[in-house]
Amino acid sequence: MSRARVARRIATAAAYGGGGISLLGGAAIGLVLTEVQYARRRLGTGSHDEPPVADGVYGTAFSATARPPWRLAMLGDSTAAGQGVQRASQTPGALLANGLAAVSERPVELHSVALPGARSDDLERQVSLLLTEPGRAPVPDVCVIIIGANDVTGRVSPARSVKYLADAVTRLRTAGCQVIVGTCPDLGSVEPVGEPLRWIARRLCRQLAAAQTIAVVELGGRTVSLGALLGPEFAANPRELFGPDRYHPSAEGYATAAMAILPTLCAALGVWPEERLPGTAPHERVMPVAHAAARAAAESGTEVTAARAPGRRTPWARLTRRRRQPATAHGGGGRPAGTAAARVYASDTEAGP
Repeated sequence: MSRARVARRIATAAAYGGGGISLLGGAAIGLVLTEVQYARRRLGTGSHDEPPVADGVYGTAFSATARPPWRLAMLGDSTAAGQGVQRASQTPGALLANGLAAVSERPVELHSVALPGARSDDLERQVSLLLTEPGRAPVPDVCVIIIGANDVTGRVSPARSVKYLADAVTRLRTAGCQVIVGTCPDLGSVEPVGEPLRWIARRLCRQLAAAQTIAVVELGGRTVSLGALLGPEFAANPRELFGPDRYHPSAEGYATAAMAILPTLCAALGVWPEERLPGTAPHERVMPVAHAAARAAAESGTEVTAARAPGRRTPWARLTRRRRQPATAHGGGGRPAGTAAARVYASDTEAGP
């Protein structure tokens, strides 16, 4: 069965409340659990430090514009929270807030409800914190969700995982938020993980990422593939892109992830520059959303958004591949990261099959 069909089956089961689509047999699950236990012993206890608190207003140099700050919220697990780094400015939320402020020349108010160790079922609580808790700030303009790794390691059914994510996206979209989802990262890139767990983990993560993409795009959100982007780069540079616990990203790793999401974040708010950098193709193509989701799960830093295809009954999507330019993320504590945002990404669009 093709990756696109598997992803569509998972997304369909999630939409209809399906409990589980088994992707591995019993013997394979036993082997995975043995490998997980070995990998955990090699990883040690990991990082138990609380991630830095990055909430606040960024880009205060633009306050003179008299425009109210963008309201940016981070939801998800330890990757969304920035666990493993020491400074607030190194977290993905701060990096995205600084980048958005620099691109839009407008302040950004960041609020994170992400929780280390969270699975997709925790998104209901996180969304409620943003939308219904008394005393909270107004509804965010845009929300970034990074989730999925703990669902894979915790043996959560892919259909249930996608269902929880879809419910969260539905609530946020109904409230008027733009939503960007960084799909399930590639656990096969974790350095101490060996074969066959590495291959199995990569397969499971890509299947979940593709199913997440289908659900999110069909609900009006956007996705960015983190697994395909981070997997090869992390595997090639584990000492630089993983933190001391060899599981969570380092500051450089978080900067890589944030710079993949930044163009999509800015585009969702209508502030991404219209002009393209030299050497990029100006054309755009669309394809069925399931095919776009499968492509995105396997290719570096791809963005998937909904698209119209006249005369087509099935949902279609636009798949955009971004070629990253050298970027160094600076700033924090309210200072705009001009260097990080100014060295923007070239983009072209993947042709259909």
